[in-house]
Amino acid sequence: MSAEDIGEKVKAKKAELKALKSKLEGMKGEKHDLEHLGEAEGASGAKDLGAKIHHRKTLKGHFGKVYAMHWAGDSQSVVSASQDGKLIIWNAETTMKTSAIPLRSSWVMTCAFERKANMHVACGGLDNLCSVYNLESQAPMRAKCELSAHDGYLSCVRFIDDKNIVTSSGDSTCILWDMASGEAVSTFTDHTGDAMSLSLNPTDPTMFVSASCDATTKVWDTRQANATHTFAGHESDINSVAFMPNGYSFGTGSDDSSCRLFDIRAYGQVNLFQNEKILCGITSVDFSKSGRVLFAGYDDYKWIGWDTCKKGEGVNPMYEEQKHDNRVSCLGVNNGDNQYAGTALCTGSWDTFLKIWS
Repeated sequence: MSAEDIGEKVKAKKAELKALKSKLEGMKGEKHDLEHLGEAEGASGAKDLGAKIHHRKTLKGHFGKVYAMHWAGDSQSVVSASQDGKLIIWNAETTMKTSAIPLRSSWVMTCAFERKANMHVACGGLDNLCSVYNLESQAPMRAKCELSAHDGYLSCVRFIDDKNIVTSSGDSTCILWDMASGEAVSTFTDHTGDAMSLSLNPTDPTMFVSASCDATTKVWDTRQANATHTFAGHESDINSVAFMPNGYSFGTGSDDSSCRLFDIRAYGQVNLFQNEKILCGITSVDFSKSGRVLFAGYDDYKWIGWDTCKKGEGVNPMYEEQKHDNRVSCLGVNNGDNQYAGTALCTGSWDTFLKIWS
């Protein structure tokens, strides 16, 4: 076969690929028949949201900026990570500290609680390591294991169970780890910018979603190497992503001053939350237990709650609070399967405090 024949075949295949892409976009466009969820059948019957959410407690104990927090599976314990070089485990109901773990590096960016047995916490940051601690060991201050394979900072960590953990990194990858061996099981490399956040599907332990500075989110199946879905729409870095409790949709927060709601079934964006008064970036997002409210932390010291069932563009949010004196760097709802689940929101800030809301 001559070089000309090969060139013609390549040209024909490229044209075929372009046509298939165009066909796929057309099919996605046919399914995407809503501007926002408020236009969906039955959405008009949704009840109005309840009264104002109140500040209940303040967790005091850090002496540096709080960068990350995460609820335990018991919906009462919280782990927080701060620039003071400490991981603190709190009882959110009593505001008492139950453990304080000194870290080798104070440049911590993320932390997580293992949510089934509530025996492990993990953290990581500019040291490029994921350090895992066993809270019930005889030496809880010493890391049980240190997972090392990333070539950039650790931006987010989440436990699948007490044996497996997933991390995202500034090296643009996500990694699935086996904690027992300390080895990387799978590496996910489709992002072209820093991977900033990840969220596990609450209904399917083999699925997670990641958000990146390439302005896309990607849905992954841990049993295969490539992303199963890619969602675009944001115009700048995406700092945070969180699955809705139903496992079908997820929310994102970005430096473009918007939050967005995407649905895997629709393979597209189903709501946009922004208005002309919001000019700063979003640091973190999470959902209420029902998925009705998307909570978001902002650089301008506020947290906001958006009604996911109504149009979010150009309207005022359902909830808006500013009790912190610096950037709201992290937030989370105590979702779970117990009597306390969904009853509290925790926000962490560069003002060194965490606040509990309900």
